Amino acid sequence: MSAILFDRRRFLGTTLMALTAGRIGIFGSTAAQVACAAFGSSNQGELPPFDGATGWLNSPPLTAAGLRGQVVLVQFWTYTCINWLRTEPYVRAWNQKYKDHGLMVIGVHSPEFTFEKDLANVRPAATELRVDYPIAVDSDHAIWRAFNNAYWPALYLADAKGTIRYHQFGEGKYDESELMIQRLLTEAGNSGIGDGLVTVDARGVEAAADWDNLRSSENYVGYDRTQNFASPGGAVNAERRSYAVPGELELNHWALAGDWTMHGQGTVLNAAPGRIAYRFHARDLHLVMGPAVRGTPVRFRVRIDGQAPGAAHGLDVDAGGNGTLTEQRLYQLIRQQRPIGDRLFEIEFMDAGAEAFAFTFG
Repeated sequence: MSAILFDRRRFLGTTLMALTAGRIGIFGSTAAQVACAAFGSSNQGELPPFDGATGWLNSPPLTAAGLRGQVVLVQFWTYTCINWLRTEPYVRAWNQKYKDHGLMVIGVHSPEFTFEKDLANVRPAATELRVDYPIAVDSDHAIWRAFNNAYWPALYLADAKGTIRYHQFGEGKYDESELMIQRLLTEAGNSGIGDGLVTVDARGVEAAADWDNLRSSENYVGYDRTQNFASPGGAVNAERRSYAVPGELELNHWALAGDWTMHGQGTVLNAAPGRIAYRFHARDLHLVMGPAVRGTPVRFRVRIDGQAPGAAHGLDVDAGGNGTLTEQRLYQLIRQQRPIGDRLFEIEFMDAGAEAFAFTFG
């Protein structure tokens, strides 16, 4: 996969943050606003085939031809993507409400990181995240290319004749998307749909971002795509090195301390202890990470401004900041209450073998 393709998620997340901040005078890029508004309800071509799937979960293989007569919602996702996680309560609710009225929901799992290609990781993640509708496993990105897709998450709606009539990239526009579902189901002759919209009780990592206080965008920890790396001497690719955290970190800059090796996608701790520091401004901080060797837990401790997080701890740590890496996934480490300011986040690993991939915020 090209760097351009993978940067779509970073671009979209940054654009959404810019749009929100622009409303209060911090950003305000017209080009970004146009790009983020890339949704519509005009005809957009035929529903592509799903022939490139490397497997299916929750369903036998499905085909575009076999789906004629049903309204089809296709959403591209990857299980570590915070932007997708925050849309999933709505897609799950639409599936429950409309599946008996002619709607077929298909999740296309197109991985970003190499470990997300492993079905042994995707299957339990889908169960844990309650994705119970059909999943096309798109580990080779063949379906992604067939749709000419460029974003996680991306939602496409096809009518009963197999024509794509609507798409929505990224988070938001939930009312508009559901109204289009209702319109296409009504066109197909389905009755008893009603005109009410779903309500969701999104919690944990699925809760909507605090856009008004979001000043940090996604940043990768691997050598190929990281930004604002501040350890003295800079990053070195594929070489074991001892790194240090500088005395001060600027907002949205980060650093390593200890014996690490930076690879293209992720960075691995060779010997404990090791630390990652990041100055951020957001309610939530997540880190995509896990043990480099499956089945080898890694203990860690989180600090915010040098103190245990207390009430600001995320789902995957306790109030003392303690947690354990058990699998490769997104870990929620910080969820603060207002007021939100610039904070120094630090995570220290007490065991070797931690592998970190990306920071995301909310």
